[in-house]
Amino acid sequence: MFAAIGSTPYRIMLLIHIGSAIVAFAPAFVWPFVAVRLRKAGEPVGATINRLAGGNTLKIHGPAYVVTGFVGFGLAGMSGDTADGEKFFSMSQTWLSIAALLWVAGMGIMFGLMNPAEKKAAQGDQDAEKKLSMYGGFLHLILFVALYLMIWKPGGPGI
Repeated sequence: MFAAIGSTPYRIMLLIHIGSAIVAFAPAFVWPFVAVRLRKAGEPVGATINRLAGGNTLKIHGPAYVVTGFVGFGLAGMSGDTADGEKFFSMSQTWLSIAALLWVAGMGIMFGLMNPAEKKAAQGDQDAEKKLSMYGGFLHLILFVALYLMIWKPGGPGI
């Protein structure tokens, strides 16, 4: 076992996991408020946001999201063994399996849906702007469910 829950290496990994999640999800919460202010000011939303943050999904937020998931898997692997010799956290636990599915879905949203929509919105496509709002809402939902899973751990160990 590399590190047990509560050890310094485990806590460093947990810090990376939480920090990368904040970087990954921040734009899903910030840009909707910016978009509302731009609309009220009568400024073009897609072009302005693209000028300010164009390409950040591929350069910053998407990679941070990928790191979040891989480090999460690392945390599960580092969790140590129970008295039965089983991993304390394992993919056979409901909460971790669902979290992994949400992670894959989030990558699909970020890289497969948001990135192309951001490019279209930058060219003034109003429909793409609406889709970006919808995709951001999906990411909000994924984050909320993932937080629920990681706090209450349904189907996981009683900690």
